Amino acid sequence: MGQSAAFFDLDKTVIAKSSALAFGRPFYRDGLISRRDVVKSAYAQLMFRLGGTDEQTMARIRDYLATLCKGWKVEQVRQIVAETLEELINPYVYAEAAVLIGEHQAAGRDVVLVSASGDEMVRPIGELLGVTDVIATRMGIVDGRYSGEVEFYAAGPSKVAGVRELAAERGYDLAECYAYSDSSSDLPLLEAVGRPSVVNPDRALRRVAQERSWPVLEFRHPVPLGRRLRDRPAVPVAAAALGVGVGVAIGIALYGRHRRLRAALA
Repeated sequence: MGQSAAFFDLDKTVIAKSSALAFGRPFYRDGLISRRDVVKSAYAQLMFRLGGTDEQTMARIRDYLATLCKGWKVEQVRQIVAETLEELINPYVYAEAAVLIGEHQAAGRDVVLVSASGDEMVRPIGELLGVTDVIATRMGIVDGRYSGEVEFYAAGPSKVAGVRELAAERGYDLAECYAYSDSSSDLPLLEAVGRPSVVNPDRALRRVAQERSWPVLEFRHPVPLGRRLRDRPAVPVAAAALGVGVGVAIGIALYGRHRRLRAALA
């Protein structure tokens, strides 16, 4: 167990899409949600991203999600996620994020995914990345079905509460910890650690990062897991100096492989 940790937001930071919305199609296909629910869920996600740390916005989204999921069989949700993870999530993991996660792990730090999406979605995504620690939204469960109550909503200040609880449990010095996010709604999370970085930031978060001289990282290369393992850059990636250079390095590696394949086939 490391003495410090790196906390990663999930959507648009580690993966190039919304993890919750990614599973909308199979949920609709299996009869868990209607077309109207798909639209409302997309709208709720948009409001969350635009609403920043507005507590009323987050409370409305939390209550809507609780109502939407009430009565769903937990095992059915887990099965849908397991069956569609390879198709819906694997191709959209940022190569730069996967490299950075590996660098933190190699340095002896624990890596923790922190996401407002449900634990049943976030934990399998973590396993895909070799990450076992997750702070995610937890729904109440009664007799194998969601009860319509939210036990823990991992958004805004609540994310920080989960991070502080884990830090106290494991003895992390948050001043020595890292955090990564793309959204201004995660400003409390970034402020809670000594080494924050913003990834593909929204306009409001980019402005804060510039004012506070936080590193601004640009992740642009979603690549499937198997390809990431084959084309992992040979030069280690330093978290403090990642920036656009990582994307360039990965692009060069992939381009070099492409040229070698073309030469072999010529």
